[in-house]
Amino acid sequence: MGKNQPDCANCSMRRKYESNPKSLIGRFWRWHINFCPGWKQYFSSLPEDAKEDLRTRYGFHKY
Repeated sequence: MGKNQPDCANCSMRRKYESNPKSLIGRFWRWHINFCPGWKQYFSSLPEDAKEDLRTRYGFHKY
């Protein structure tokens, strides 16, 4: 990604969540995306179908 853009698609904590959502790091990452400005920027930049996929996959309905 370019400068000043979050790299949430390649985040190591996100990968930990995807491999084991109940791990401490996985749970921390899921909690963290509720207020992370980088995640908000990343999520807002996605097309609507990708947003819906993430909402379903992560149970995320904030934005």
